[in-house]
Amino acid sequence: MTVPHLADTPVLETERLILRAPQAGDWPAYSAFMASDRARYVRPTDYDPALTWRGFGHFIGHWVMCGFGQFVVTERENGAVLGATGHWFPAGWPEREIGWMVWAPEAEGKGIAYEAAAAVRDHSFGTLGWDTAVSYIAPANSRSIALAERLGARLDPQAQAPGGHGEVLVYRHPKPEGL
Repeated sequence: MTVPHLADTPVLETERLILRAPQAGDWPAYSAFMASDRARYVRPTDYDPALTWRGFGHFIGHWVMCGFGQFVVTERENGAVLGATGHWFPAGWPEREIGWMVWAPEAEGKGIAYEAAAAVRDHSFGTLGWDTAVSYIAPANSRSIALAERLGARLDPQAQAPGGHGEVLVYRHPKPEGL
């Protein structure tokens, strides 16, 4: 049986990474991350296999519904799945978001999330022509706050946060110079 895949989705490349559309084979890495305590800031409840399955479906379906979505971040050298970063703008979301998740614990602290998120930010403002983007971040998620600030985003207390996701801070990304 041939497993279908998303066609005509962009591939972004950086020095160390390849960012591509999600594939069915990414499910084990996504599920393992969502089952870990490291996902506490991105999952709405304790780990639930059924909700995680639906979440992965949303992850893939966002590309079909919006024409953009979360890229799976892979290591250029060996194809290892490291996490995800990309665009998120489901129905009811106040603004277009740039988000990130490091799925593989061994990839933390190596600048992988920054490298991937910077490529997505540039793609958002350049290729997609966005004029603004935000990142919604749990107040206790100090690593994501630090990454947003390293990317040049600043806290925007006037911005609306999505409802039903607990307290979140809104970080606004500036358009990179030259884009």
